[in-house]
Amino acid sequence: MRKPNIAILGATGVVGREITKIVDELKIEFNEIKFLSSARSAGTKLEFQGKTYTVEEAKPESFDGINIVLASAGASTSKLFAPEIVKRGAVLIDNSSAFRMEDDVPLVIAGVNDEDLRCHKGIVANPNCSTSQLMLVLKPLIEKNPMKRLIVSTYQAVSGAGLAAINELTENTKARLAGENFENKCFKKPIAFNVIPQIDVFCENGYTKEEMKVVNETKKILHLPSVLPISCTAARVPVYNGHSEAVDIEFENEITPDEVREILKNSFGLKVIDNPSNFEYPTACDASGVNPVFVGRIRKNLAFKNGISLWCVADNLRIGAALNTVRLCQKVIEMELY
Repeated sequence: MRKPNIAILGATGVVGREITKIVDELKIEFNEIKFLSSARSAGTKLEFQGKTYTVEEAKPESFDGINIVLASAGASTSKLFAPEIVKRGAVLIDNSSAFRMEDDVPLVIAGVNDEDLRCHKGIVANPNCSTSQLMLVLKPLIEKNPMKRLIVSTYQAVSGAGLAAINELTENTKARLAGENFENKCFKKPIAFNVIPQIDVFCENGYTKEEMKVVNETKKILHLPSVLPISCTAARVPVYNGHSEAVDIEFENEITPDEVREILKNSFGLKVIDNPSNFEYPTACDASGVNPVFVGRIRKNLAFKNGISLWCVADNLRIGAALNTVRLCQKVIEMELY
């Protein structure tokens, strides 16, 4: 198997740095690697596998000779460079929202719908962070028992909004504790000691774009009927890292909490922590910095026939972004799709 030449686009950002770290952790074999960014960050020095690399400004010619591009530089940047990347014969694994719902672009979670990678035409989309952790939970369950209805409430960390949002939580908290005024810029409301029921802009139907991403991406990834009822409420919480989700699922057939636990205990990418009587259940702190999606609070749903309620948490910068991006790179290499 030939080793690819890899480029990381958006290498100096929060997710880009995480991608770089995970390329090393997963021991991705490559021939050459280069790190690309905007002109503003070009010239930055990065240490990687014992070598010092200089981050280059991304230009069309930067992708000459590249086989796989791991991109986390925002939708506008991805749209700008995607034609140049594809024209040069590389595969773009894109972490932005630019191509997720394009009909001819596979939207893939490694370990969930790997075969969709075979349909790529040069671009593979990485799903939204809150969708990503949810898919690893849902896929093994609906393989055993089809789903009739899904309701999800997400409690999302500020790291999902980037470094400026992380800093805003810190500064807003300091100001609040000191009794000082603070002007929030990243969020529409103060984030310190608060929960904000808005992520992204509102759509005509009253849901936010973030909420509709969960609805639409879930159906695309799992190949579900467009009429299957799914609803989502997404809130931003004053947590630095780690998204939490309350998930209510109605199945076609009867299923018990013990059956759900057993299925999830033996599924890829998951770790079940579910002993509430001893206060054993996952929290965002448990997930930060590690790979599994943690699942707990598995119980019978009191509102749905054949319903199950559960709680899942994950490091949004890893499974929700960087880890899946690198896992997809790994799959593309293994399946020889570049």
